[in-house]
Formats: sequence, C-alpha cells, structure tokens
Amino acid sequence: MGQTADVSAIAWTAAGSLAAWLWLLLGQGFFWRTDVRLPPSRDPNDWPYVCVVVPARDEAAVLPESLPSLLAQDYPGRAEVFLVDDGSTDGTGDLARELALGRDGLPLTVASPGEPPAGWTGKLWAVRHGMGLAHARGPEYLLLTDADIAHRPDSLRALVAAARSGGFDLVSQMARLRVESVWERLVVPAFVYFFAQLYPFRRIGVRGSRTAAAAGGCVLLRTEAAERARIPDAIRQAVIDDVALARAVKGVGGHIWLGLAERVDSVRPYPRLGDLWRMVSRSAYAQLRHNPLLLAGTVLGLLLVYAVPPAALLLGPAAGDPAAAWAGGSAWVLMAATYLPMLRHYRQPPWLAPLLPFTAVLYLLMTVDCAVQHYRGRGAAWKGRTYARPEAVPEEG
Repeated sequence: MGQTADVSAIAWTAAGSLAAWLWLLLGQGFFWRTDVRLPPSRDPNDWPYVCVVVPARDEAAVLPESLPSLLAQDYPGRAEVFLVDDGSTDGTGDLARELALGRDGLPLTVASPGEPPAGWTGKLWAVRHGMGLAHARGPEYLLLTDADIAHRPDSLRALVAAARSGGFDLVSQMARLRVESVWERLVVPAFVYFFAQLYPFRRIGVRGSRTAAAAGGCVLLRTEAAERARIPDAIRQAVIDDVALARAVKGVGGHIWLGLAERVDSVRPYPRLGDLWRMVSRSAYAQLRHNPLLLAGTVLGLLLVYAVPPAALLLGPAAGDPAAAWAGGSAWVLMAATYLPMLRHYRQPPWLAPLLPFTAVLYLLMTVDCAVQHYRGRGAAWKGRTYARPEAVPEEG
C-alpha cells in the first residue's frame, strides 16, 4: 500500500511538471522562439541627434574591443559618445582617451562623477552624470550601452530607424553574450532563455501589456520619455536597472520593444563558473523583491519544472510506475525542444539541450546564495562595491 502511494505521488508530480511545460510551450508568449529581432523599418527623412552614454568601471580589459566600435558608427546624423569613468582603478578613462586619439568617427568626451551618494548604485550615478552632460546638447535620443558591448558599424543606424518607424520610446536589444568556455556554453544560453521565459519578448512590445523589460547593454531611449519617467532618478537604487528602466518608461505610457540582437555583442569573458556565479547571484534575489515567500515558491517551482522530469524518468521504472516515467520523459522532451532555438541562436550543439535541468539547478543555487548574502547584510556586490540592502525593482503595472 505504501509503495502504491509512493508511486502515485511520483506520477502525479511528473504529471504536474508535464502540465507546466505544456502551458509554458503555448501560454507564455512563445518565449522559446528566437525570431524577435529589430522590426522592419525605413530610414527617416531626418536623422535625429543621438548621445551615447557609456558607464564604465574598471573596463580597461574590454574597452579596446568595444569603444572603437562605438566611435566608428556609420550614422548619417549627428552623434557623440560620453564615457563616464565610474571610479576606475585600472586607467579606464585614460585608455578611452588614448583609443580616441587620431581616430575619425564620433567625438568622445570622458568624464567622472566621483563616488555615488547614498541611495544610488554606481552605474546609475554614472548614467545620471552622462545624461546630464548629454542634456546640454539637446539630443532626441540617448543610447545607453555598457562598456563591454561591441556594436556593428550600422547598429546605431538600425536602432534609430526602428525606433522612428515603430514609434517606440525605448528600443533595447539583448546583446549576444560570449560563449566559448565550457561553463559559458552551459550557462550563458540558458541565462537568455530564462530571461525570455520571465519576460516574453513578444508581450513587451504590445501596448497595454504589463510585461516590461530591457537589456541594459543596449537601450535606445527617447529623451522626452526619459524625462517623463524621471530616469534615472526614479530607479536610482535598482540593482536590476534595465528591467526597472523599462517598467518606468512603460509606466508613463511609453511604447517599448526588446528583442535579440544581430549587431550587438558582449566581449566580456566568463571563463570560469565562479565568474558566471557572481554575475547571476549579485542580483538574483532582487528579482524576487527580497521576499522569502517568493524565494520559497521559486525554489519549489524550479524543482518541479526542471528537476522533476529527469528524476521521474529515472525513478519511475525503478518504482514500477511507467506512467511517471512517461510523464517525466515527455516533460523533459518538451523542455529540451523549447531550449533548442536558443542553442541555435548561440550556435551551440543540440546535445546541450537535455542538460538544461543541470543548468537550472545551478541557477537555483545561485539564487539561494544571493538570498543568503542579502540576509548576511552583504547584498549585491560588483567590482568592489557592495549594496547592502538594495531596493527591489518596482512591481509590474
């Protein structure tokens, strides 16, 4: 009798996981599709003035690959670049000036705002300073881009054309992250996959939809929309600043768009698991608004959705329960199938798809680690700064 109950519990749990995957496949905005790219556009009659703001802290290692790509933008209108050195100790500002010397292209201004005051994250304080410098020029658009992001020569042109043609106040692209090391292959495509699962790209661009998100590495923002949304002051404590930015703009009636990039690439390497762990865990608990109940629900949900299918497939036959094995195997097949498009986007082999449960458990451990650090008073830590109790990003809607 006890064995029957155990078998039945395994089967019901596996069936719940299968039901969850059927819903994710069909009811979560087709998040698994990777064809959301810059919408069709036409060149505007007049190209607006654009200021590019680049917050940079200790970025000397990647700047030689990224900054020249910005200065070399093939943009028909007026544009200039403001790199804001956020208290670097590796000569980032001096290197930026050297990279611009004797080079044709967009003009570069390098500035430093000093240490951020209480209540500000370092990045957003740097962005505020850069936007303040740009404001004096009166640009119609601001391109907010990270110092590790390399742009193809026509990137700015394509972003502006898409924003003008679609009437968007914010156009953001999820940069193609580097995927070279073993850990990058396992973790990076899944990072974008999980992000799209939380914020289905198709829903973001729909007016009236509550779903809002952006990718901080590449955000073209209409200046007027930034002023209406009080950017960046309204989100000055946000650790997940890109999502907070998109919500603030959409909250004041802005039309926003997010998709996968074809002209924008991250050049930052994450060769070791520890590098990726720090990248994810620094903000994972902020995503849950530092709520222990949401953390508990996330742990249970991730285990049900990602860990149960392979466990049921393995344990079902051992327990004499073919129904559990069938439900678990079917859920695992659906999981892997939804992951394949992202692997193709990152030019990775399809045999990585069945390993998604392993990667999901890694992300679960990173999230728990972030929560532990939060309750120890350490909060988010990045490049020598720690934000002990960062404010969670605003709720949607």
